[in-house]
Amino acid sequence: MIGWTGSALLVWSLLQARILRLRALNLVGCLVLIWYNAALSVWPMVGLNVVLAVINVWYLRKMLATRHDEQTYQVVQVGVRDEFLAHTLRVHARDIARFNPDFRWDDQRARGEAFLVLRSDEVVGVVLSHAEGNDVAQIDLDYVTQRFRDLTPGEFVFRRSTLFTDRGYQRVVSPPGMVAPYYHRLGFRPEGDSYVLDLPAGNDAGR
Repeated sequence: MIGWTGSALLVWSLLQARILRLRALNLVGCLVLIWYNAALSVWPMVGLNVVLAVINVWYLRKMLATRHDEQTYQVVQVGVRDEFLAHTLRVHARDIARFNPDFRWDDQRARGEAFLVLRSDEVVGVVLSHAEGNDVAQIDLDYVTQRFRDLTPGEFVFRRSTLFTDRGYQRVVSPPGMVAPYYHRLGFRPEGDSYVLDLPAGNDAGR
């Protein structure tokens, strides 16, 4: 049972779309198989799983060390009618609908701002917003691709950026009805069925 459990964890890890979860499950499976094969004195399999465990630890450490690194993720503003933005929304439309069931997008009537969160040249997130009144940024979509969902790259739009304060906004309001919101981890406070972030004013915004 121990051997089968370790093998099952390795197989299950390879089915994960989220890269952090894949590495963590793979590491657990390797550790189980190291113990199991060591008990049976199957040293080639012990060696193999030790090497795999070390590789997983190295990648996990790297991912966790850079999850809050401003040099790892960049935020790029694009036009709301940008063709690449429209392509990204189409490719991920089904996954977007799972977490943002109320989201509807018409690029011909789109307004406001659009931001892409990038890691090197890979899109890891999309944030769409528009102005509500003079000082409130209403988020229409805050989406992170499956591979990076455990790493919360959205924080670089809301906490580590002056993207909203530079436009005179004083508050950011999350999309209502969003499934599994993570905003409490970024300093947002609950308000009704949404979360609100009060932005710093003036020069404090860049600190």
